[in-house]
Amino acid sequence: MRNARVIHYEDTPRDVVATGNDYPAGMVLPRHTHKRGQCLYAVTGVLTVTTSEGSWVVPPYRALWIPAGVHHTVHMGGPTSTRSAYVLPEVAASTKLPAHCTVISVSPLLHALLSEAVDVPAEYALGSRDDQVMRLLVEEIARMPILPLSTPLPQEPRLARLCHALLESPSMDVDIDTMARKADMSRRSFTRLFREQTGMSFSHWRQQACLLAALARLARGQPVTRVAVELGYSSPSAFAVAFRRTLGATPSQYLAPRHVT
Repeated sequence: MRNARVIHYEDTPRDVVATGNDYPAGMVLPRHTHKRGQCLYAVTGVLTVTTSEGSWVVPPYRALWIPAGVHHTVHMGGPTSTRSAYVLPEVAASTKLPAHCTVISVSPLLHALLSEAVDVPAEYALGSRDDQVMRLLVEEIARMPILPLSTPLPQEPRLARLCHALLESPSMDVDIDTMARKADMSRRSFTRLFREQTGMSFSHWRQQACLLAALARLARGQPVTRVAVELGYSSPSAFAVAFRRTLGATPSQYLAPRHVT
C-alpha cells in the first residue's frame, strides 16, 4: 500500500501489513504509536526518531525496528522515501524481534522484500505467494545485525532537559562541569547519576550524540570539514578517526550508495 495511513489497516486480520510513503524535507510526524511493531526503512533521506528512551538516526539503507505501543516522533532530514512493515506483537515476539527500538542493517533481500510488500494487498490470500513474501520479510528482519545508532535519554527531569537541549545543538565543546552546573549538581553526583540513567559516561554520550548528528548532516550533503567544525571537533581528521572508531568505516564509506535494487 503506497502513501496510505497504516491506522486504516492495523486491524487487518493478517500477521503483516506494509506501506510506502514519500515525505518532503523537514516534515515531522508528531508523537504517535502503533498497535503493531514497525520496521521503518529509509530508502532515501535520513530519519531521526525520538522516544522517551532515546534518539535514533536512520540513514539510507538502514531501518529502525519500533516495538508495538512505543510512542515516537519522526523527523525527515531531507526528501524522504520510506517503506514500513507492521507486524503483530505476538508474531514479533515469536520471531524474537527486539523488545526495544533498534537500528538494523538492510540486506539486499530485505530491501527487495520491503519493496515488494508495499504492493501486496492488505488482505492477501493466506498460503499464497504474497503470504510467503510477508512471512519471509519478518524472518529477514530478525536476521539483521544491530547498529550502534542510538543515543539513550535519561529519565531524571534535570538530566533529560539538558540532554534534549544538547541533542538540539550537539557540540563536543560542552563539558561535564558545564552540564553539572546547569543541573545544579556536583560533578561527582552528575557523573554518577548520568551513568546510572543512560548506561554510559557523559563523554561517551556526548560523542555519540555528535556522531549521530554528523551522520544526519553528512547524509544531507554537508561537507565533512563544515560538519566537523560545527560540532566542535579539533580537526576534520579527528572527526574522521572518531567516526571510524564508532561506526567502523569512514564517513564516505558509510554513506556510499549500495547496489540493492
